[in-house]
Amino acid sequence: MTLRNLLGISLDTVPPDKALVARLLAAAQRNIADAQLIGLSAENRFDAAYKAIMQLALVALHANGYRTLTSKPGHHQTAIQTLHLSVDLPQTQIIVLDALRKQRNRSDYAGDLIAEAAARECLNAASELERHVLAWLQAHRPELA
Repeated sequence: MTLRNLLGISLDTVPPDKALVARLLAAAQRNIADAQLIGLSAENRFDAAYKAIMQLALVALHANGYRTLTSKPGHHQTAIQTLHLSVDLPQTQIIVLDALRKQRNRSDYAGDLIAEAAARECLNAASELERHVLAWLQAHRPELA
């Protein structure tokens, strides 16, 4: 499968935009910093880290000339599950990110509590994804980095 196979189903094309990439990267970095604030609840730190994951996944797609179709259900799932196609993220990391997505859904839609360990795991995953996306941009799309 390629990203092109998902056109019209869950992705649309966009021209890569350095300014948008910079804004999303800066927002992800702010969210990673917020996820480290000790005074926040585990739930809010998890939410900030998860938001950073989504922003980084959007950077990955955008750098390849795509965006998720937010008018269709599953755009978070698409953004995460296409990371192997957009920035060569190993499948083992995608499995972790997708589990965090599911945990975020249970928290948001069913009121499940977020454990301290889950908040730490989400922060670690966001930080790893940030390093991976930045390295990929430098290697493959330096004009956007």
